[in-house]
Amino acid sequence: MAERPKIGVVFPQTEPVASDAVFARDFGQAAEELGFSHLLAYDHVLGAEHAGRDPTLRGPYTEDTPFREPFVLFAFLAGITSRIEFGTAVLVLPQRQTALVAKQAAEIDLLSGGRLRLAVGLGWNWVEYDSLNEEFGNRGARISEQVEVMRNLWTEPLVDFTGKYHRIDRASILPRPDRSIPIWFGGYTEPAFRRAARVGDGFVFSGDRAHVFDELSALRAWLEQAGRSTDGFGLEALLDHKSGLEAWSKDVEDYAEAGFTHLSLRTIKNGLTTPQAHLDAIAEFAGAVGLKP
Repeated sequence: MAERPKIGVVFPQTEPVASDAVFARDFGQAAEELGFSHLLAYDHVLGAEHAGRDPTLRGPYTEDTPFREPFVLFAFLAGITSRIEFGTAVLVLPQRQTALVAKQAAEIDLLSGGRLRLAVGLGWNWVEYDSLNEEFGNRGARISEQVEVMRNLWTEPLVDFTGKYHRIDRASILPRPDRSIPIWFGGYTEPAFRRAARVGDGFVFSGDRAHVFDELSALRAWLEQAGRSTDGFGLEALLDHKSGLEAWSKDVEDYAEAGFTHLSLRTIKNGLTTPQAHLDAIAEFAGAVGLKP
């Protein structure tokens, strides 16, 4: 029998309840008490109006979509929990200063006792990039070098780095984390799979199961081409609460057989309008799949 994946939950970033500070506390603590292994958070710094844009903004979020800042959320939750792990899925890395992300991630990992997993991606919102004074067009080229720089800053006492996009002249961060924080990738394109296979520790798939298994085959082909084994390479898929009990059990079993190491439950876009409805939904799922506190 295949080993059961770790089962986590997605913080419902894009729902109106996400703006409630009490809900953020209650959701994080409830997830830990119910036996979820980890909590994921999506990321956007800015939302933008879509109308009248050239090029067109095609992503699903607008100026009306709430987003809590993941690192601040994790720092808050780290202080009121003791076991649950935290993960971004995904942090839009190229729109951020690399050394600052390394510093912030190190702090979260230290303050939480090593509970951070960082999944990164490119994003789609060019308005957000422009507003943060970062280049949208070369974001794919920059992200792999960003990963290299962060790992150097986490593990080396003094970093002297010269790359195409970064120059660090004999500098360091202190305190450093006690480990090199795991860096996963996310997305749904061949370049994303290729980058993950080359320099990542794992991959978060964001689509529905009809697409995930095809994407998994593509990722495994890139891992093989990179000379890497799937052993030790993390794989995560997302489950939708609205799918219902029978689908939950089958999904957990099927993803386990496919070699997935992590799964996370989404309560987003499920018609849940109150904080308690989201809390009841994750409790229902935890009981159905046999999570243990």
